[in-house]
Amino acid sequence: MSDSPLSPSPYEVLGVASTVSQDELRRAYRRLLRQTHPDTGGTAARFQAVQLAWEQIGDPNDRARFDRGEGAYSAGVADGGETGSGFSATFHPTRSQSRGSTVRARSYGHPGGRARERFLTLMREWVGRGADLDDPYEPSLVRSAPREIRMLLAAALAEEATARAVSGLGIGFTIWNDVSVHPRSDAKLDHVVLGPAGVFAIRSADWGGEVKLAKGDIVGATVDPDEEPFHDLLRDAKTFSRQVGVKFTGLIIVVPDEALAVAYDRIERGRLSGALLVRRSVLPQVLCNGASAAGRESVDRAFELRTRLIESIRFV
Repeated sequence: MSDSPLSPSPYEVLGVASTVSQDELRRAYRRLLRQTHPDTGGTAARFQAVQLAWEQIGDPNDRARFDRGEGAYSAGVADGGETGSGFSATFHPTRSQSRGSTVRARSYGHPGGRARERFLTLMREWVGRGADLDDPYEPSLVRSAPREIRMLLAAALAEEATARAVSGLGIGFTIWNDVSVHPRSDAKLDHVVLGPAGVFAIRSADWGGEVKLAKGDIVGATVDPDEEPFHDLLRDAKTFSRQVGVKFTGLIIVVPDEALAVAYDRIERGRLSGALLVRRSVLPQVLCNGASAAGRESVDRAFELRTRLIESIRFV
């Protein structure tokens, strides 16, 4: 079970309400152990998830700590690797996974900014007008919120994590965050990254579960069957390219490391041929080496692209 705001809670895994008695919780756990065991037709992954859920709330003391939100999520996902619990409301652009780098990549815009704003707005509406909301990121509150609200926080955290990863690549890279696709559209590109290997349109995503490539797009138990993440990214990238006059070298969707069984996967056929689904920790290497065997941009060409993008990009 990952630390994503979209990850199912132990109660959801066990199929019970958070208000059930300890005896009811134990009965649900024992029933699911029988149902999900690989020897009785279940799967190892589901069986393991049930066991982990029980470890988190099976003991009354552990359950009480979980219900208080203690240790529910890792702050490292939200706050640049600091220890503690809960979610950070502040993005720290100078923190990155590459602590030794003294010269950061140029960064423009506010990664995850729009998703954060929408999360806060909807969270306050959901709690209710006049209600006391001291900490909208309090883990137990986030965990109880509707999925559409949690999706916004997951998106914000994912975009912030990508921005940190790219910022450590150095001065040869420039990243624009929350980029408007077109003045008359609400669509956006999470990141536009320019480096020696070209210019990339990137989406940062977190579906709260494992994903993979199948039939030319992303699928997974937590991905809506009607969702086509790569096709949506291609559409928005083309709209942006026509507006700005810059052709993208590649399309990349970045997910948390635990969400992808391999370091990266590539779409091999069709309009999306060459698009990459990448673990977050692998993204810096992909951006340095390029998404294909194509040659690297010349210094003059990179400077021309940077100038055009700086003059043309608008933020949401």
